[in-house]
Amino acid sequence: MIGLIRALFAGLRLLGPERSSDLGGWLLRTASPLIPVNRVAVANIRAAFPDMADDEVRRIARGAWENLGRTAAEYAHLKSLFDYDYRNPDAPSRVEVSGIEHFIALKDDARPGLIFSAHLANWELPAICAAAYDLETTAVFRAPNDPAVAAIIHEIRSGAMDGLAAAKQGAAFAMQGVLERGGHLGMLIDQHFTRGVVVPFMGRPALTNPVLAKFARRFDCPVHGVRVIRLPDRRFRLELTPALDLPRDEAGEIDVRGAMAMMTAVVEGWVRENPEQWLWMHRRWRPTMISADALRAFDHGPVRAPRFKAT
Repeated sequence: MIGLIRALFAGLRLLGPERSSDLGGWLLRTASPLIPVNRVAVANIRAAFPDMADDEVRRIARGAWENLGRTAAEYAHLKSLFDYDYRNPDAPSRVEVSGIEHFIALKDDARPGLIFSAHLANWELPAICAAAYDLETTAVFRAPNDPAVAAIIHEIRSGAMDGLAAAKQGAAFAMQGVLERGGHLGMLIDQHFTRGVVVPFMGRPALTNPVLAKFARRFDCPVHGVRVIRLPDRRFRLELTPALDLPRDEAGEIDVRGAMAMMTAVVEGWVRENPEQWLWMHRRWRPTMISADALRAFDHGPVRAPRFKAT
């Protein structure tokens, strides 16, 4: 199986990044109506946009599959995909970066830092960007279920990024060690987490991994969001937000649920802006797994709108 995947990626490398992306996007977009989990994507979109016409729902679902196909094919070129040079920002490049000053500040402030993101466009690019700017960052990832695919993806990521930490039991100790050394953690926060806190996402309660908020509370360090936008002509834009002004409790410490709700609200804004670039086929909302107590906590009080710290 690993040999077959290597051969597939070798063929994609011969095609080049643009044609590989086009091929992967076309294949999944074309096949998407026949993929069983497409029903999950369509149901999620309808629930998130209850007033949306069926034609638009199906258009977003097809776009999401196309984005996933493009992202999968782009793994063959991951190391060379990021070509932005912040020392020469006017040079032609496949990738543009907004908020580069925040990357530089994170590198130079001699403090640990946290960066959250979501499965939008090619979500691997922020970790590659951090490595390109010598920002010591450990990317927390969930390995694919298929061992052969997981092995190949890990090889590719290792060649294009700095530190990697698998999201598994005991990973929190390794992540804490990164922050104790003054490093940075990057993590995708838009997937279901069974033992998570309940926060609003697209109008529904969703279980969300609270680890970034817990680390923000313990280390009182800056927390930024970063997203990727897929642009026309096979280009990308990375946007890094200023540090969030996270909610605090009466003792002045970061409120964990409130912090995750605020980060998730930022992600929701990103998804609503470019819904066809998000991973709708993931079973993000699982109401039967949310306890009555958690739902009561979810209903308790409004979520603070995202605010950023003054610079």
